Amino acid sequence: MKSKIISVIAIFIYIVAISACSKDDNNSSQQNNTVTQTVTTAQSGSWKITYFFDSDHEETGHFTGYVFTFNANGSLVAVKGSSTITGTWSVTDGSSSDDDGGSGDTDFNIFFASPPDFEDLSDDWDIISVSDSKIELTDVSGGNGGTDFLTFQKI
Repeated sequence: MKSKIISVIAIFIYIVAISACSKDDNNSSQQNNTVTQTVTTAQSGSWKITYFFDSDHEETGHFTGYVFTFNANGSLVAVKGSSTITGTWSVTDGSSSDDDGGSGDTDFNIFFASPPDFEDLSDDWDIISVSDSKIELTDVSGGNGGTDFLTFQKI
């Protein structure tokens, strides 16, 4: 009788362990698909900022006329006439060290060292949505608790 109980418990533990692994693998697979889809979409053309809300006010006008290109080598280039501003970009899953939320989400990371308006874009943005023509991002600021929004529209 004891051996049957031990066998049933062992089988139960085995089933629970297998189920847990499968869910993690599926989540990891979904995140990898989201990362790949987002990278492919961002690299697929030129973009403009159609909306930028920084904590307490809209600042979209600071980026009027700039064309953004997300390059495969991780560089992010914004061009307006003879002005070129270079930064970096990447897309990471929530398990990356770039993630500040630790919530298992996918982040769209942007970094510009200067000028100040572009520094405001530097963050590890949470992805709201990605389509062939639009990338919508958000970030809850740790310092002041405000919520920022950033939208890129394909040109």
